[in-house]
Amino acid sequence: MQYTKLGETGINISKICVGCMSFGKPGTMHDWTLDEERTDAVVAHALDLGITFFDTANGYSAGTSEEYPGKGA
Repeated sequence: MQYTKLGETGINISKICVGCMSFGKPGTMHDWTLDEERTDAVVAHALDLGITFFDTANGYSAGTSEEYPGKGA
C-alpha cells in the first residue's frame, strides 16, 4: 500500500480511500446499506489490505455510517 501525508498534520494515510455511503442502518437512507456486521467485515478487510482512509459523513444513514466503523477503532 502506498501512503501519503494528510496535509500538514504529519499523519500518514493510504492513498486508497473506502467510501462509506453504503455503511449504516438499512432503511434510514437506502435499503441497500450494509448493516453493522457486514460493515465490520468490509472495514476489517480494508485494514488487512493496509487501507487507513475512510470517507464518511454524518448525513449517511442518519449517522450510522460513521458510528459503525468507529466502534471497531
